[in-house]
Amino acid sequence: MRRFDYSFIKKLRISTGTVTLMKKMELSKYKANERKGANKDIFSALESIARMQSIKGSNAIEGIITTDERLEKIVNESSAPLSHDEEEIIGYRDVLDMINKDHAKYDISENNILNMHRLMLSHTETEGGRYKEKNNIIVSEDTEGNREVVFAPVSFEETPRSMEQLILAYIDARDDSAVDPVILIPCFILDFLCIHPFIDGNGRVSRLLSLLMMYREGIDVGRYISFESQIDRYKKNYYESLRRSSKDWHTGENDYVPFIENFIFTLYTCYKELDIRFNVAGDKKMTKGNRIEAAILNSFGPITKKEIKELLPDISVTTIEAKLSELLKSGVIKKIGSYTNAGYIRNK
Repeated sequence: MRRFDYSFIKKLRISTGTVTLMKKMELSKYKANERKGANKDIFSALESIARMQSIKGSNAIEGIITTDERLEKIVNESSAPLSHDEEEIIGYRDVLDMINKDHAKYDISENNILNMHRLMLSHTETEGGRYKEKNNIIVSEDTEGNREVVFAPVSFEETPRSMEQLILAYIDARDDSAVDPVILIPCFILDFLCIHPFIDGNGRVSRLLSLLMMYREGIDVGRYISFESQIDRYKKNYYESLRRSSKDWHTGENDYVPFIENFIFTLYTCYKELDIRFNVAGDKKMTKGNRIEAAILNSFGPITKKEIKELLPDISVTTIEAKLSELLKSGVIKKIGSYTNAGYIRNK
């Protein structure tokens, strides 16, 4: 069985560029903490937007997709799920809300991970909350439909013991002040994904675990800017880093650095987005029209009219609609989707 030991982190060498990103993140974290107390309305709006985008983004990575209109209805419980995909979306919502509300109550333990999995699948016919009972493999498919085994995870017989040892190794490293949690968390997540302890839902659980561990370390940017959406945005880079870091994993000779650096880059983009969105929402010296335009042009992904209103609560819907119409006619932005939940984004 693979041995888990994170003591190597204390001597790990990462690129100068990644170290620079970590320093910038620390500064952004300090700025965000300073801003929260005096700008509760802005951060509340950002949290509402991030919640919806996280649920959408994490499920989209797994190919679980619905329209923005349906997403809003099922997430806000104004409609019952109409498909298996929608049932899975609701399950992710439930675990995300639990973490956002009570993360301090949930340490990293086998019991809590199993309960997260159980809750995530509780609206589906799939029984969650227990480890796989047969072997699983990770398969890729090319554009011509040819399939290839990318990775063979831990066998189902070894999974319970592997999970036990993984968590004990994490706790030991977490309690060591010489181990940086920003590096430890992606190492744990990589190992979790290589074990692949469940038949279904491993990727989604890994992202929920990432948020839980970050929150417990005081890194709560994912509450205000969707961490999952940033992974989805740079999905090719994410999967490439996972492929590189899982190579030779079973023999303990794998290189964690690609996955660590991708994790840090993703976290950095969240902090960068938070800084941009806060500046747009809080700068009352700009005209209302310029603030609306900046909210769209500085967004990493499509932003809906409702999200613009949440981000800029002092601006009326009429003013937002007028500015959107102006920007669409001038070709500055483009519209993605239709009806009330259409998204708007810079027209490149």
